[in-house]
Amino acid sequence: MSAAPALSRWRVAGLVFVFLWFALGGVAHFVATEAEMRIVPPYIPWPRAAVLVSGVFELLGAAGLLWRPTRRAAGIGLFLLTLAVTPAHFYMLQRPELFPSVPYWALVVRLPVQAALLALIAWSTSAWPKKTFSR
Repeated sequence: MSAAPALSRWRVAGLVFVFLWFALGGVAHFVATEAEMRIVPPYIPWPRAAVLVSGVFELLGAAGLLWRPTRRAAGIGLFLLTLAVTPAHFYMLQRPELFPSVPYWALVVRLPVQAALLALIAWSTSAWPKKTFSR
């Protein structure tokens, strides 16, 4: 049985960033639950449960990144979770008056940052296999 190839420094840096993003974010769901609940769009029922459950998934995903056999599954889960929370970013952008402590430019920048985060998750965790072309 051959050993898995070593990860490049850049991929390790990407994994560290993704890990920290979700580990710290997951903790924030429990430390600042009320603040997190404010960004849940009103059409999503049970905002407290949504915040707590998504916090648990963020922490589980971050932990899954640490072990190579679970890294790909954790990457897929974190990618899907990131997509699932995107409506909160649109809600904040649509209703900036509800979030006066957040500058409008920061609300606008969140969307491209979200896209970059999705790309980083997929790349650093190898969540999706590279396409190979055969002749």
